[in-house]
Amino acid sequence: MKITSSAITLTVPDAAASGVFLAEHFGFRVEMEADGFVSLARDDSGMNVVFLSQGLPTMPSEQRDLHATGVIIAFVVDDLEGELARLESEGVAITMPLTVEEWGERAFQVRDPNGVIIQLVDWNG
Repeated sequence: MKITSSAITLTVPDAAASGVFLAEHFGFRVEMEADGFVSLARDDSGMNVVFLSQGLPTMPSEQRDLHATGVIIAFVVDDLEGELARLESEGVAITMPLTVEEWGERAFQVRDPNGVIIQLVDWNG
């Protein structure tokens, strides 16, 4: 097997709103979009993020109405405090304050308009 690219796909009530949030606040660009679908990328992220609106008839019936819960999209960044300050200045609500774990992870979280958790992370040591 040869993997040529990677993506995470999340089903949410409003795919367009999640796409706008990632583009505005995290520098993703829209690569493809249609009604109920948006695929976003960054050259440095290593993966695409795809949002599908709930209820799309093209999805298998058992998946159509699921909501992306229990998923955290994590981005490792160089300047965690700088990103925290930037997001706060942009009016993004910080839903988990900057936390330091005993294993060296430092992280904070925000949520997009559909409740998808986005965590920014760096590592000590």
